[in-house]
Amino acid sequence: MPDPDVSQPLDTDYFAAFAQLGDEDRKAWERARSLSAEALPQMNDYWDRADYPLHLVRRMGELNLQADGLEVPGLETLSPMAAGLVNMEVSRIDGSVGTVIAVQGGLAMRSIAYFGSDAQKERWLGPLARGEEYGAFALTEPDHGSDSVGLATTARRDGDEWVLNGEKKWIGNGSVGGVTVVWARVDGGPDDGADHGGVRGFLVEQDTPGYEAETITGKASLRAIFQARIKLDGVRIPASAVLPGSHTFKDTSKVLVATRLGVAWSALGHATAVYEAALSYAGQRVQFGKPLAKFQLVQERLTQMLAELTGMQLMCVQAATLDAAGTLRPTQASMAKYNNTRKARQLASMARDMLDGNGILLENHVIRHLADIESIHTYEGTESVQTLLIGRDITGHSAFA
Repeated sequence: MPDPDVSQPLDTDYFAAFAQLGDEDRKAWERARSLSAEALPQMNDYWDRADYPLHLVRRMGELNLQADGLEVPGLETLSPMAAGLVNMEVSRIDGSVGTVIAVQGGLAMRSIAYFGSDAQKERWLGPLARGEEYGAFALTEPDHGSDSVGLATTARRDGDEWVLNGEKKWIGNGSVGGVTVVWARVDGGPDDGADHGGVRGFLVEQDTPGYEAETITGKASLRAIFQARIKLDGVRIPASAVLPGSHTFKDTSKVLVATRLGVAWSALGHATAVYEAALSYAGQRVQFGKPLAKFQLVQERLTQMLAELTGMQLMCVQAATLDAAGTLRPTQASMAKYNNTRKARQLASMARDMLDGNGILLENHVIRHLADIESIHTYEGTESVQTLLIGRDITGHSAFA
């Protein structure tokens, strides 16, 4: 018997959640789907070697897959639905490649689009969207993850310059030679003015003296994208490099909230990949003289997986509809992220089990998704943080320490 082929998409849509898509949304999805034939055959090798296929960043730029719904001159602006479908489809291919969109478009470009000057937008948005430049978003620190509001990196005004000191960790694209949006607390300069104690964003080109980035090794998740530990030692940047619209941590949070829904779509992409792999495998793998799909227990598991996947699809579609109408609340995005990353973890574990020993082979893709889901379950706010945000919303009481 030939080895089962579990790599082909099956277009699972049991409740016709995507049946009413507009033409432009569907075209964006098809562009993302076209990346699969090129990228998927490469990803196991890149993931296995812990190497970063930077050429795919440029390719996604050529396909207009990286702007994450932001307005960029010369490029079609994706609707919230189209941006979600792109996140879903690229993550169905691979979690590391999906994280490129989250980092480059969702975080770095969004910071510039929301808070940058006209000159900064002109300089960076187009090149980043086209994959001609690489963008990073440096918020998380070695000692400040979920409590990022307590960030310790400092920015001091010194005449016409700013001086940055501190450390950042888990910064995607932070060591590939692009631009990093560094979030720092204004502290210690005689020219701080009204921003003293506030949080501002700074555009730091990675070849700036004092910017040292070390690619983190030993990862068992998202192995095909470089994440860095960064040291900022007296990094001097001109005043023109500060994002003029950023003044408090609420500005930082605005970026994080806007990208949270993208993580829910990404989780849906992972879940779709593992469910469809399990379904394909069950139809091809023969045991005890018949395909696994003919066993009652296998059908029960596939039904359970499909029910969870369908719920994830419906939640994403409704959230995108609310987003397009301008009525999506931050805690609704948190709910989508909370639900979908949890469900994706469950489905990946079930799929790994259903593929028996073959489930741990990279060639069958499931183990890669299972490992990568662990990262998206954590970033953009952990499960615990989302729980407290939603809990505060529904009870009216804050349980944050």
